[in-house]
Amino acid sequence: MSRPVVAITRPVDRSKAACEIVENLGGEYVLAPTLDLKPVNTPSLKNLVANKDSLDWIVFTSPTTITSLNLFYPDFLENLDCKVAVIGNKTGKIAKNQGVNVDLIPDDFTAEGLLEEFEKRNITNQIIGIPRTASARAVLPEGLEKLNNKVILAEAYKSLFPMDEGKINDLIAKIKNKEIDAITFTSPLTVSNFFKIAKNKEELANLLSNNLLTVCIGPITGKILDQYNINYIYPDTYTVQDMMELLFETWRDSHGR
Repeated sequence: MSRPVVAITRPVDRSKAACEIVENLGGEYVLAPTLDLKPVNTPSLKNLVANKDSLDWIVFTSPTTITSLNLFYPDFLENLDCKVAVIGNKTGKIAKNQGVNVDLIPDDFTAEGLLEEFEKRNITNQIIGIPRTASARAVLPEGLEKLNNKVILAEAYKSLFPMDEGKINDLIAKIKNKEIDAITFTSPLTVSNFFKIAKNKEELANLLSNNLLTVCIGPITGKILDQYNINYIYPDTYTVQDMMELLFETWRDSHGR
């Protein structure tokens, strides 16, 4: 039985689990990161750390936020005297493994999902710290401020254009040669950067729609694929595990496995 070849576009430091999942499910992977992440100790992060004791809540939106704080302020997570919200099980697991009590993980692993939980719980007039990348959407801080909360935003890492464009061009060549069966995207930037590098965006979009099974992690990433009129699917639960399981289930159904 043939094994599907799956393209993974995640940043290198977040790709290990995805690659292992593909292999465990019986496939092969081609890793071509379309996004690089770099922890940075910015003035806004220093300001957040300086105001640690005044926080009522802190929100960790990704594992990289925790990585950055551990790198520059290794004592920050110790004796954190505020409530903690996280987006995603992986982020929650990392926080818990470091002794942080997680008070809130929304069922919907998106900024919208977390905001909905804050609204349901009527969390207002709080000081909320959000370390994240500056390129993140404004949905969460703006929504929290509409609930009369004070938000302290801090740039904890940069989302960079991929350093190794060669791997992406190699992936595009493999797609044209029909050597790839499926491609995965786990954030809007993984899609946007992929198409920025492509010389013929319309041709690539047609290939993804007609020759590949395109799978994204959720509807927010799907909106970027919509801009290129690409057919795609995404799981009910927005995790890498569920995304890959849906990919393999769909691929096997289409191949009569």
